[in-house]
Amino acid sequence: MTTFVLAIDQGTTSTRAMLFRPDLSVAGVAQAEIAQAYPASGWVEHDPEGIWASVLTTVRAVLARAGATAASVAALGITNQRETTLIWDRATGAPIHPALVWQDRRTAGHCARLKAEGHEPRVTARTGLILDPYFSATKIAWVLDAVPGARARAERGDLAFGTVDSWLLWRLTGGLHATDATNAARTALFDIHRGTWDDDLLALFGIPRAMLPEVRDCAGDFGATRPDLFGAAIPIRGVAGDQQAATIGQACFSPGMVKATYGTGCFALLNTGPDARTSRNRLLTTIAYQFAGQRTYALEGSIFVAGAAVQWLRDGLGLIRDAAESGPLAAQADPSSEVYLVPAFVGLGAPYWEPDVRGALFGLARDTGPKDLARAALESVCYQTHDLLEAMRADWPSPETGTVLRADGGMAASDWTLQRLADLLGLPVDRPMVRETTALGAAYLAGWNAGLYPEPAEFARTWSLERRFTPSMPEPERVRRLAGWHGAVRALRAMGRSSTDA
Repeated sequence: MTTFVLAIDQGTTSTRAMLFRPDLSVAGVAQAEIAQAYPASGWVEHDPEGIWASVLTTVRAVLARAGATAASVAALGITNQRETTLIWDRATGAPIHPALVWQDRRTAGHCARLKAEGHEPRVTARTGLILDPYFSATKIAWVLDAVPGARARAERGDLAFGTVDSWLLWRLTGGLHATDATNAARTALFDIHRGTWDDDLLALFGIPRAMLPEVRDCAGDFGATRPDLFGAAIPIRGVAGDQQAATIGQACFSPGMVKATYGTGCFALLNTGPDARTSRNRLLTTIAYQFAGQRTYALEGSIFVAGAAVQWLRDGLGLIRDAAESGPLAAQADPSSEVYLVPAFVGLGAPYWEPDVRGALFGLARDTGPKDLARAALESVCYQTHDLLEAMRADWPSPETGTVLRADGGMAASDWTLQRLADLLGLPVDRPMVRETTALGAAYLAGWNAGLYPEPAEFARTWSLERRFTPSMPEPERVRRLAGWHGAVRALRAMGRSSTDA
């Protein structure tokens, strides 16, 4: 009987379950969309029960499609959208509020007050993060204050907090309250140098320690699924946040290696080894992975809108019916057109971190049409990636830093986008044979811990290239287009400051 490894990839817009064989080939895939709720401008919520239902549906579907049973699954790995905040009742397991998604900006005022009071240097020194609504800490505080009686219940130990991985572990196992180091590192409550929850930060944000999960290694023991869910208990042997899982799936185990994952947002990680480098360019210092208690660090740049720009073309403007149409449409744009979209739909992420600005189009002309808008949307992701890599080189100057970019995620399926990315970066961009690297990373963690998959160094040798995109744009054109982009960003930020001052 074939032995499988199961990966649950719970993302922002969908949940995917994938079965991998012992040779790491894919045996089956099932996917379900996640409903998005926008109760106010800048607010983004998910239904926790909807997330849970999507996991049950996709796991059962992929087992059925592959002709497998839970008894044939040696291990389960979980990867998840990070920072998204859930709080539930320990006795009933019922969530007390919709999940606050990582994109949610409702706590911008709280973050601004803490900055004004001078707390950001302390937060950054311990967590590697900045004060921004992106992270979980102010989201937890908001829910505790918004839900009547929640703070008192939390102080009594009646409530549990978790990112999506913890929520799924609780439901899958019937009550295990745990997380891994990579997800803990995204809460703004975890000291990434000591590897512990930080009492001073808990006091700063007003969060009872009793709410927090136990922190474990990425390749660790996270219990087993309840037998009644899938027909037999499945050992859970790996957990990592989605971007760290993609880093593992891309086999970026050597310092200097960079990967960028293009999903709803884009997240670029540079492996810095045991060196937790503090950024001087508004990047984040984070944990790339933790094995056997040993942490490997990364510099990370976070772009809030990548694939979401393509969704805007489809759902907001009605210019395309399917995301795959965006590349061919962009390819038809007038080569001389220089329309710039700065897609700050939920603020600007790294390296700017301005939560209050909103998106804008620059360079519109009378003949600007759908083709130009499609190209501007795709190019906006390329330009933002360029800014991240420049910041990484400044923070971690090394000959190995960013000589090649390994790209994955939904947008990596577009040849036009990756060629434009290579052109605007002036670097080769590699697309792997297995593009679902987030799920692959989660499966690898679980399979390695279960003894099915090789050590990281050997796993890295199995990474295979599907296609390399090399720069072909003339350097003067690249420089001119980048200058136009940076001019658009400056104009948008100035507009944002003016509206704030008003």
